[in-house]
Amino acid sequence: MQIGVLFSGQGAQKPGMGVDFLGDPLFCQLVEEASQATGLNIATLMKGEGGELDYTKYVQPALVTVSYGIYRMLERDLQLPIAGMVGLSLGEYAALMAARALDFTPGMALLADRARYMQEDADQVPSTLAAIVEPKLDVVSQAVEAAQAAGQGVYFANYNSPDQVVLGGAKEALEQVVEEITAKEAAKKAVVLKVSGAFHTPFFNGARQKMTERLKTVAFHTPTVPVISNTTVTPFEKEGLADVLARQLAVPTHFGDDLAYLINHQGVDTTLEIGPGKTLTRFAKQVDRKLTRYRISSLADYQAFVKEVSDGTQG
Repeated sequence: MQIGVLFSGQGAQKPGMGVDFLGDPLFCQLVEEASQATGLNIATLMKGEGGELDYTKYVQPALVTVSYGIYRMLERDLQLPIAGMVGLSLGEYAALMAARALDFTPGMALLADRARYMQEDADQVPSTLAAIVEPKLDVVSQAVEAAQAAGQGVYFANYNSPDQVVLGGAKEALEQVVEEITAKEAAKKAVVLKVSGAFHTPFFNGARQKMTERLKTVAFHTPTVPVISNTTVTPFEKEGLADVLARQLAVPTHFGDDLAYLINHQGVDTTLEIGPGKTLTRFAKQVDRKLTRYRISSLADYQAFVKEVSDGTQG
């Protein structure tokens, strides 16, 4: 078994995420450290009882804390054959922390600033994303190019799997493109998402510029296992890591290609999604149906996974 660990991205969050792990001393300690590093009450954000998880500036630190905390528990309780890691967008930060390329406390402080920069850009111009399921890519590309030729800001934002791409753009312009794709039957489904911005498009060039300066203050290390970049579809390296993370904010992600890289170059035959939801596990199935797929989004999931792996090892 060669495991590729997949870390959830923004959009996977839900109220109550990770709360059932707070009884674990290690997880609880990491939540406290994250709160100190960010100046936020991470446990309160995880609960999301006041609608906090509707805001980028709160979602990002909370979600990464949950994912990283679960990973650290796994490190403590199991010896897993991890061949590589991929995070979807925001999830790259959890992956880089898990691979010891970015220290947790300064990493969380960096993440709080990244989230704030992105919130500022999101508040300037109403923009959003749209998922295009089973797209006819040539027709979708023509619709995007036509919108751009007409001076409308619509772009490809995510290449998630062979069966899904995501477009980003100004809300009204994007809605028009989605209507066109639907009318031309250029996808099985095209739906505008409830997110606060057109992430990974030029709408976030302001955040990219701020992150470029902020990242100059951060120390990075060589990853202990390969972490495949959403931006370059190659493993992150210590040199140039900051540049790639800054670029990542305003250019498309390539999660499907990242996972294919792990399969082809690292021999990954099993995926483990860490964080709320099951989106990345679904993408993994679309990339390669032969993969064995696990996910951990709750304490019950965690306990079941640990038991299965432990029983298999003993057997």
